[in-house]
Amino acid sequence: MPPLDSILAVTLAGLALSATPGPSMLYVLSRTVGQSRSAGFASALGLCLGGVLLAIATAWGLGSVFMTSDELVLALKYLGAAYLVWLGLGMIREARANAREDLAATEVVRRPLAHIMWQGVLVELLNPKTVLFFALFLPPFVTQDRGTAGAGDVTLQLLLLGILVPLTAIPADLVVAWMGGAMARVLNESRKAREAMAWAAGLVLIGIAASLVWDRLQIAFT
Repeated sequence: MPPLDSILAVTLAGLALSATPGPSMLYVLSRTVGQSRSAGFASALGLCLGGVLLAIATAWGLGSVFMTSDELVLALKYLGAAYLVWLGLGMIREARANAREDLAATEVVRRPLAHIMWQGVLVELLNPKTVLFFALFLPPFVTQDRGTAGAGDVTLQLLLLGILVPLTAIPADLVVAWMGGAMARVLNESRKAREAMAWAAGLVLIGIAASLVWDRLQIAFT
């Protein structure tokens, strides 16, 4: 099992990432506005299921990597922390520009709900950025003692932490699916709030990365 501080950190990072408007939120919004609230819920569920499948695949692949080389694992942990900083800085850098843009639903073709759900799964699975995100995001949060943690324990940690990511995103997507166009109007009328949210989310990610690096350095020098 992952330690409580890793669970809390991943949950906080996931909430920070999902709190600001992004492609998945716009995808759900377009389905809600263009078809129905039920279609929005189906698309949100599909995205979540796709994220869970990616988490399973990532845990399976990275679990074996963790048992091969301490140096590679350490490199992945630092690379993951650097990736969090990059994500945070990107959110801060683009906060004002993104806040000035109107959120608008795109036109969609009406589909059966089952089709929409599986389309959401495929959108998530076939997004290379999402695959890269899971591969870089998870390693820093895994604790490993080669004397006590076997491949199964590491894989379980990666799996549980990975599944947390889509689970933290689903509440925001469901709110968008429920509110639809009203949500877009609220966000478009609250540009300062959107900018502040992006800044806060970016700082949270950078803070988590700094904490991870500090913990690594403490371990290295003790």
